[in-house]
Parts: sequence; C-alpha cells; structure tokens
Amino acid sequence: MDLEVKGVAATSRSQIQPFFGRKKPLQQRWTSESWTNRNSCPPVVPRLDLGSLVDSDDEDQNLIPENLPAPTDKYKLKYQQYKMEMKEGYKQYSQINAENTKSNVTHQQSPRNKIDEKCVQHKEANTDDLTTLDRKALLQQGYADNPCDKQQRARKLDAEIVAAEKKKQIVAEQVMIDHLSRAVISDPEQNLAIEQKESDHILPDSKMTPLRFRKRTLHETKIRTHSTLTENMLSHKLQFDGRIMSRNGRDACRELIGFFFTHDQSLTIYEYRQFGKNRTIVLPFIQKSIYSHQCGRRKGKQYRLGDFYVGATLTFLSSDHASLPESIKENTFLKLRITHIDQIALDSLKTASMDQEDDIVIQETNDRLVFKAIQDVLKEKLHKRGVRILTGLGKYFQQLDKEGNGLLDKADFKEALKVFHLEVSEKDFESAWLILDDNGNGKADYGEFKRGIIGEMNEYRKSYVRKAFMKLDFNKTGSVPITNIRKCYCAKKHSQVISGHSTEEEIKSSFLETLKVACSKSDEVSYGEFEDYYEGLSIEIIDDEDFVTILRTPWGI
Repeated sequence: MDLEVKGVAATSRSQIQPFFGRKKPLQQRWTSESWTNRNSCPPVVPRLDLGSLVDSDDEDQNLIPENLPAPTDKYKLKYQQYKMEMKEGYKQYSQINAENTKSNVTHQQSPRNKIDEKCVQHKEANTDDLTTLDRKALLQQGYADNPCDKQQRARKLDAEIVAAEKKKQIVAEQVMIDHLSRAVISDPEQNLAIEQKESDHILPDSKMTPLRFRKRTLHETKIRTHSTLTENMLSHKLQFDGRIMSRNGRDACRELIGFFFTHDQSLTIYEYRQFGKNRTIVLPFIQKSIYSHQCGRRKGKQYRLGDFYVGATLTFLSSDHASLPESIKENTFLKLRITHIDQIALDSLKTASMDQEDDIVIQETNDRLVFKAIQDVLKEKLHKRGVRILTGLGKYFQQLDKEGNGLLDKADFKEALKVFHLEVSEKDFESAWLILDDNGNGKADYGEFKRGIIGEMNEYRKSYVRKAFMKLDFNKTGSVPITNIRKCYCAKKHSQVISGHSTEEEIKSSFLETLKVACSKSDEVSYGEFEDYYEGLSIEIIDDEDFVTILRTPWGI
C-alpha cells in the first residue's frame, strides 16, 4: 500500500507530481536535516486513521515546493518500517473480518430452516431445541451428487451388475448339478431295482456282499424312479436374492440366493462364498423341501408363488436345519427377507392358482394400515432427531434383553416409548401389540417392534448399508474397530469442506462422535449399530439416490 506523509518529501524533484486541494498553505516545511538537528531519536509515527481522511474535492489547490532535498537513508528506513507496520495492520484487519463473516455464514440459518425448527418446537413439548448430537448427525446430509463422477459411477455399476449375474449363474448351475446327478445316485429305489434285476439271473451267493452295501457309480443308475428329477422340471423355477434379518453382522451380510420350484411347490436356498479374488464356493443353506410359514397371518400355510416378492419375509424353524451356523440356531426362527427377484420369471410363472385367500389379504392390509398410522404420528417426533432416537432405542433394547434372544414383553416396549418421548395412544399401541404378539406368549421381537412402529428403509437403501459395512468388515467378524472407520471415512467431498466452512477432520470427528454414542463398546461398531445409525438418517431423506450418495461418497462404494 502506497501512503503519503504530509509535509515530507518522499521522491526526487523529477518525480514530484502536483497535488491539488489544500485549504491552507503549508505552515511548516520540515526537512530530514532539520529534524535530525532538533531530535536525537526518531519519532513514533501514529497509525493512519482512515476514517478521518476527506475527499480531495474539499481541499484547496496547492503545489508542493520544488526545492525539497532528497530523503536520507535514515528516513527511507523509517518510511519502510512505517509501510510494513501499515501493511501488517491491514492484514490483521482483513483476517478479523474474514473470521467474522465465516462465523456468520456457518451459524446463519435460512428462513425455511427457521420455519421447520419452529414447527418442531411446537410439535415437541419435551424438547426445546436440537441437541449437539442432532446437529452433528445432520452434517452427514452435506454430501451432494457430483455430475462429473456420473460416468465413472455408471461404469462401476455396470461392473457390479455383471459380477452379480455371474454369481447367480454359478449358483444356478450348482443347483442343477446337485438335484440332477446326486438325487439319482442317492435314490434308494435304485438299489431295489438293480437287486431285483440281478436276482433273476444270478443265484444267491453267501460269500458275495449285497449290492446295497457296495459303492455304486453313476453308470450303474439305469433305472428311472418316481422321485427322479429332470432338467425340464427344474427349469420351472423362480430365483430370488435374500438376506438374514439379524443384528449379527456376519449373518446379515451372507449372500443368499434361493429358488422356488413350481412343479412341487418346494424351495431351496444356497449361500455364495468368496475367498479372495478367485476362490468361490456354493453351499446349500436351506435344503430343498416343502416349507410353510412359521409366523404371521399365514402361519402353517404352505409357501406358494404369491408369497415371493421384494420385501417379503420367509420364516423357518431353526431346529429343522442342523447345518445352520450356531449364531442362527440360537434363535427359534430363521427369518429371511427377499431383496431381489427375477421379475421376468415371476410373470411367466403366474397362474390363477396363486391367488391368495381374500380374508388373509384383508387382514394383512389392515395390519399395514395400523402400522402406517402410528408411523405417520411418530414421523413428526423423529424430525431431525432420527439418528439419536433410533440408535438410542437399539442400545436401550439390547440392555433390556438379558437373555439375548431378542424378545421383550409389553411393559418393556411401553417404557421405551416413554423414555424416548414417542407418545402413542393406548388404542394404537394395543392394536399394534395384537399384530406383533402373534404367538400369544406376551413377548415380541424388538426388531419387529421397531420396524412396525417406526418403519424401515427399503431394500435398495439397505443394500448400500451392507456394502459399506462389508467394505469395513474385511475380516468378516461382524464388528468393525473404530480405527478402521476413521481410516476409511473420507470427507473431502463434503459440501462444507469444499466451501471452506469446515475441515475434513471436523466432519469426520462429528460423524465418529455421533456413531460412538450408539455403540455398546467404545472401540468397535457392530452391524446392528451401524444400520441403526443410517436408519435414523434415512428418515429425513426422501429421495433414494440422495441417500445412496450420502453412503457412497464418504465410503467410496
């Protein structure tokens, strides 16, 4: 910044420019020599007051005298010090203004947000304002879709679709192999038919081992029996993807592919496992047989084609399947949720016989209406507080579940709603309890209670939650250390980081702080806690793609 000190010559005579507008002539003409003679120490130059300056239009015209001598080195040094001091003061002044502007932008709220908060304050009498955790959780909504990455995401999505189709093809081939070759070889009628045939030509020999105790190979199975399956029979099937409804991360992330055969109304479920990049294995998870519903309005009724759709729940008795993992056999029922279905095959297999009973359909519709009415009431209570309340509910239910079977009684659920200020009318609660307590034993699964009373994400959103957790849980232990989450979480593309209002570390710390509150252990996060966090975050987000962006951007999936 170039500044001029009145009454002091700062340039040579050849560089002097006329200065107009002084009201009065110069009263004193100080030179560097006269100042040095009168004062032994240099003066303290006062800080320039910008507010006292006036426009040059108000000053009288005057000329600076031409006989001023050139400035000495001592004065030049003093002038440089003064110039640096002025620059430093201006720099500090600019920084203070910038910090004030930043704080105002960060804390300033739009008129729409102010209206929303006022509405929430009137609706919730128990809470005056959002807590710090609520505000930090809402920061996760700051990830916006970047159009520049759209082409790259499209390529990744295409690769994922190709890989998923390859998995399904491998599993389908394994199912055909298992039920076309092994079924024929292991059929007991083969032994009886061959023994009868050979007994007509060969006399019995006491020293010869009976054929039923010998090892039989594939070329010896020449008799077609009643239970023999053909490829044509097995081709009339409906293929679907499923997941285990469990808070155990290891079980919830299992890749299950099922098949429903229309020729005998049987079904089977296989598990696809991958070890590293190249090693894979396909194993039966639920053996092929005819099964029936174990819970709900259709309890005891055989599975039919109409029971298979995205979002449907299949229930099995854990005791009927000895090969299930021990973590699953701890529960009475194995519950599977259908996440994807072959819609083309379903449309081709539809027949008039698949129509369900009218009375059951009406009952299930009424049940959904009961839950929908409660969810609409609680949605207002959960506004901007979904993460804190849902993670708190999950932690609270786990503390009450002393036996570890996931079942709680009616009084526990009432107390939980009271603790978290989720008021539900007595009539609505009793209607919901009649649906949840289908066994009549006075207990209900708290996972089913949360899904019924509060609702849940659709399967499209949950698939990305599982993808994120599976990326973090690379050891497949069902829980993720906090250190791994800190390493994998990336906030570079957060809107506030891009704009400069927050740093990447601040966004990451806000996420970890809100996530740790939901954890029963301070150093690790389970799948159930991870899902509860994003379940609460999902309540505020209407569009599925916006929610997927919130998961995909920081986790890189």
